[in-house]
Amino acid sequence: MIIGIGIDLVDIERFRTSLARTPSMRTRLFTATELAYVAPKSDPVPSLAARFAAREAVMKTLGLGLGAFGFHDVWVERAESGEPSLRVTSRALELADAAGVSRWHLSLTHSDTTAAAYVIAE
Repeated sequence: MIIGIGIDLVDIERFRTSLARTPSMRTRLFTATELAYVAPKSDPVPSLAARFAAREAVMKTLGLGLGAFGFHDVWVERAESGEPSLRVTSRALELADAAGVSRWHLSLTHSDTTAAAYVIAE
């Protein structure tokens, strides 16, 4: 049974500007695993923007707004096949459990200008 659906879009250049203006934002928003994944990329910002969108989309699936849980409570991992998945812990996991979520589905994409995440909570 679907419990919630969330989608979020991030303007990549706006996100790039925010990261440049506040360098500590990278470690405040993203886990070491995510930062290591994007480190070899010539331009990591589109991938980071998609990962930020994933967190926002998770909040939307649960009917919550920004600040409902910490940014490190949800992160994106990649299987060897390249398939992304969500890791949900701490306060985000408590909220998901209370809503009856037993499984997450995630799709990420980005163009030159926009990053998007689509999340289904089952």
